[in-house]
Amino acid sequence: MLAAAFLWGLLGIFGKLAQARGLSPLEIAFWRATLGGGLYLAHALLVRARFPRGRDAVYTALFGLAGVSVFYAAYQLAVRSGGASLASVLLYTAPAFVALSGWLVLKEKLGLREVLAVAGTLLGVSLISLGGGQGVHPSAAALGWGLLAGLTYSLYYLYGKLYFARFAPVALYALALPVGAAGLAPFTSFVHKDAGAWGLLLLIATFSTYLAYLAYSAGLKLLPATRASVIASLEPVVAAGLAAAVFGERLSALAVLGAAVVLGAALLLSLPGKKAGAGQQTPT
Repeated sequence: MLAAAFLWGLLGIFGKLAQARGLSPLEIAFWRATLGGGLYLAHALLVRARFPRGRDAVYTALFGLAGVSVFYAAYQLAVRSGGASLASVLLYTAPAFVALSGWLVLKEKLGLREVLAVAGTLLGVSLISLGGGQGVHPSAAALGWGLLAGLTYSLYYLYGKLYFARFAPVALYALALPVGAAGLAPFTSFVHKDAGAWGLLLLIATFSTYLAYLAYSAGLKLLPATRASVIASLEPVVAAGLAAAVFGERLSALAVLGAAVVLGAALLLSLPGKKAGAGQQTPT
């Protein structure tokens, strides 16, 4: 689980380095989906996993458009607009979106814990937007893209609740990621890439996508889902530490407080209870 959190924490670092080499956020998202999807497809074929068909395939394709095309793009755009540490923290607004979507879509009751977590998330984001920091730019664009990443990240719970028990996740990702890449292709401008740029794209696809998921799924076999989700919540801490070391990004004291409130809300929703699933994180 620590390995998964570390690998996901590298995503914003790799993405920002790739953007510095001239790649746009959308191109990074496209190649992450394309290369990562290829790895999942090879894995699924190797283990002879059962692929979704018919209506299940259609829903998986729709998930690919929202949970891959939009999510991957929004996350990289958040990194460009506000910094790697800010993007990673805003990603963990997802549990609050899960609670709200469960209430609106699944007609699940919002208890006191869920209401407090949603309110805490809103407070945390407000503190972050007021705090900022060195190399951290909580502009309207950064907050908007970061919150959109959190919203689309929350779709992994809703989709996973329906499908992860019925199909091997590698088979689902083998379909969803290529569809997500196809959804990004019409909006992506491709540039010439040197060996360093290709290396960063391969690192994103291999380490922060494919291997991160494998480490997370291996951890889930040995740990309760609640404890696993808490450990995975170390991802933004890893991302912030690496962003400080590599790019000199540093959240202000007020923004750190806001980040702590956001993560605290996510952890609150991961505690055992009627809605324990709402806090269970899925691969970034």
